[in-house]
Amino acid sequence: MTSLAAQMPAAVLFDLDGTLVDSVPDLARAVDQMLEALGRAPAGVELVRQWVGNGAEVLVKRALGRDMEGSLNVDDAELFPVARDLFFGAYAQANGRSSQIYPGVEAALEWYREQGTPMAVVTNKPGAFTDQLLAQLGLAGYFAVVVAGDTLAEKKPSAAPLLHACDRLGQNAAAALMVGDSSVDVAAARAAGCPVVCVSYGYNKGAPISEAGADRVIDSLVELIR
Repeated sequence: MTSLAAQMPAAVLFDLDGTLVDSVPDLARAVDQMLEALGRAPAGVELVRQWVGNGAEVLVKRALGRDMEGSLNVDDAELFPVARDLFFGAYAQANGRSSQIYPGVEAALEWYREQGTPMAVVTNKPGAFTDQLLAQLGLAGYFAVVVAGDTLAEKKPSAAPLLHACDRLGQNAAAALMVGDSSVDVAAARAAGCPVVCVSYGYNKGAPISEAGADRVIDSLVELIR
């Protein structure tokens, strides 16, 4: 793919966790508080980093089942509603406390804003947590549209959230750019007919992002505007 500063997209859609913000420290704190309240051993940052990307409920299931599939035995399935509520309560307190904006993010967002390029966040994170995190980190003002994990009936890797964001921005998906950090973002972009760039520093369930099939992999968002 040629320089995207020269080949300007009509709109840019950004994933949140692992793309704009390293939120794993706060997610891990909430997961561990949930597990400890249930009398279980904490998971820690590195395991939680692998579990992020498919929304809060899948994260809770992965923490309960201690695996990527998020498959639960009968006892854990019965425990899930309690666990979910514990996690949501803990994360409401932890969200944004230790999360950090990745280097280069603000420079890229500011550049796109100066060009008049409309931007959206398209994330699997629940809307209340998304709004809280964007506001706390001072990023909310960059985005005309936020499509969260509970905005629609479907989450990424469905095309629906990307298409919904493009529709609200008044742009065709084929002329927009998706920027994410995982195979989930790539699959959603492909389904929507949208070009996709992935960052190398994100989560992607511990798998190499180079194998996800993005049009381009970058080490910093500033590479988008060079």
